[in-house]
Amino acid sequence: MMFSDLIQILIYAALLVGLAVPIGLYMARVYSGELNFLRPLERGIFAVAGIKSDQGQHWSAYALSLLAFNAAGFLLLFLILKFQDLLPFNPAGFPGLPADLAFNTTVSYITNTNWQSYGGESTLSNFSQMAGLTTQNFLSAATGMAVAAAVARGLAARQIKAIGNFWVDMVRSTLYVLLPLAIILAIVLVWTGVPQTLDASVSATTLEGANQSISVGPVASQLAIKQLGTNGGGFFNANSAHPLENPNALSNLLTMIGIFVVSVAFPFTFGRMVNDKRQGRALFAAMGVMLVLGFVGIYTAEKAGNPLLAGIVQADAGNMEGKEVRFGVVNSALWAEATTAASNGSVNAMHDSFTPLGGMIAMVNMALGEVVFGGVGVGLTGMLLMVIITLFLAGLMVGRTPEYLGKKIEAREVKLAALTLMIMPLGVLVFSALAILVGTGQSSVQDAGPHGLSELVYAYVSATANNGSAFAGFTANVTWHNTFLGIAMLIGRYGYIIPVLAIAGSMATKKIAPASAGTFPTHGALFVGLLVASILIVGALTFLPVLALGPIAEQVSLAAGQSF
Repeated sequence: MMFSDLIQILIYAALLVGLAVPIGLYMARVYSGELNFLRPLERGIFAVAGIKSDQGQHWSAYALSLLAFNAAGFLLLFLILKFQDLLPFNPAGFPGLPADLAFNTTVSYITNTNWQSYGGESTLSNFSQMAGLTTQNFLSAATGMAVAAAVARGLAARQIKAIGNFWVDMVRSTLYVLLPLAIILAIVLVWTGVPQTLDASVSATTLEGANQSISVGPVASQLAIKQLGTNGGGFFNANSAHPLENPNALSNLLTMIGIFVVSVAFPFTFGRMVNDKRQGRALFAAMGVMLVLGFVGIYTAEKAGNPLLAGIVQADAGNMEGKEVRFGVVNSALWAEATTAASNGSVNAMHDSFTPLGGMIAMVNMALGEVVFGGVGVGLTGMLLMVIITLFLAGLMVGRTPEYLGKKIEAREVKLAALTLMIMPLGVLVFSALAILVGTGQSSVQDAGPHGLSELVYAYVSATANNGSAFAGFTANVTWHNTFLGIAMLIGRYGYIIPVLAIAGSMATKKIAPASAGTFPTHGALFVGLLVASILIVGALTFLPVLALGPIAEQVSLAAGQSF
C-alpha cells in the first residue's frame, strides 16, 4: 500500500471514529429522554398528530405504527411521482412516471434503499426530488433509527411489555439527529461547490464555443441526507461521480464520512442504552474487522488491475476503468467499501468496471445482510440478530442455554432470528433465478458470461439488502425488474424489522439473571471472533455457489487471458 494512500485512509478513519463516538453517546441521551431542548417543538408535533407521547407501546403496536406510517408515505410518494407533471417546481416539464417505475422508486425510498432505475436529472422534477425523495430520505432513515432504539430498550428492560413509542422515537431521530447534521453538512457542501437552486439548468460555453445546458437543482440538501441517512440515491444519474454532486477532494471526504458516521455511532449508542459500554465496543469491533477485511480486499484487487492490460498501462495505476482520476483507486475503493458496508448505495466510481474480485467483495458486503455497520439503525439490529444466532451455536457446542445481557435466549428468539436468514436467499437467489427463467435476466445485462450473471445478481443483492448501488451495465427499468426488485426491497426491509421487534418485545419481559461462572462473556475477543466467523460462514454457505459462477469464474478467466 502506497504511503499516500495509507495517510488518506488513516485520516478518514480518525475523523470517522472521532465523530461517531460523541454522536453515539448523544443519540443514547436522545432516545433515553435525557435531552429535551426541543421539547416544545416535539409537543407541538404530537398535539397536531394526536400522539400520546407518554404511552409506551407493545412490540406489536410499535410495528403496526411503523407499518402504517410507511404505508402512508408510500401512497403520498407514489402520487407525487405519478402526477409530477401536475405539480409545481417542474421547470423542465417532466411527465409523470409510469406505474411500474413509480412503484419501484416509491418502494425504494420508503425502505431506505434508494435504488434508481431512472436518471434523476432527466426524469424527476425539483418538487419530486425535494418533497418526495428528500422527505423520504429523512423518514426512512428515522424509521430505522427508531427500530434500533426500541430493540436496545427491549434488551435492557426488566419484565415490562413496552419497548418505547414509535412516533416519539421517529420524531426525535429526525429533530435531534438527522435534521441538525443534514443542515450543517448541506451548508458545508454548498461552500465546496455543490449546487442548491430551484433552477432547472444553467448555460455554459464549451472550449469549442458551443452552448451547453447543465442540469442543476436542489442538490446539496438531497446529498446531505442521502449520505447521513444511508439512503444513497443521487440527484444526478452518475451519483457522487458527478462533478457537481462531488466537486473536489473535500466534498469527497465529507460525504464519505456522512455515509458512515451515524451507523458507526450506533454501537456506542447501544452500549450506553444497555448500561454496558463493553457490549457496544464488541459490536463495533466485529463490524470494524469485517470492514477492514473488505476494504483491503477491494483495494488490493483494484490496485492489482486488469491482468489483460499488464505492460500496457502504468503498473502502479491499478484498475482505473470507471473511476474518476481525481479520486484514484484508494478513494474509489474506500467509497465502494463504505457504501456497500453501510447500506448506502451511493457511488463515486462505477462498480460494474471494478475487477471481478473487487466487485465481488462489494456484493458480499451486502449479501451478509446489513451487518458491516449497515443502514442507520437497521445495521445494528441486523448485527444483533447474528449475535443471537452466534450465541445459539455457542450454546450448542457447550451444552448451555444461550444468554445475552443476562437474559435467556429461548426457542422463540432463535426461531425468529433464524427466519431472517432466509431473507437474502429468497430475495437474491430465488428472484434472480426467476428473472433468468423468464428471460428478462439475459435481456437486461450488458455483458455475456459470468460478468452478466454478476450484473443480475448484484441488482437483487442490492435491492434485498436495501443498498441501492448497481452494476451500471444492468438495465433495470423494465416492468419485471421494477416489480420484483420492489418486492425484494420490501422483503429485505420488513423481513428483518418485524422479527427483530418481536425479539425485543420478548426479551423485554424477561428477568435479568446475574452472570455466573458458566456465562459466556459477550464483550471479549473470543466472542468477537466467533461472531465474525459465524457471519462469514453463513454468508459463504449461502452465496458461494453463485459467486463461483459469477465473479470468481470471471477472475479465473481473466487470469487465463479471456474477458467478457
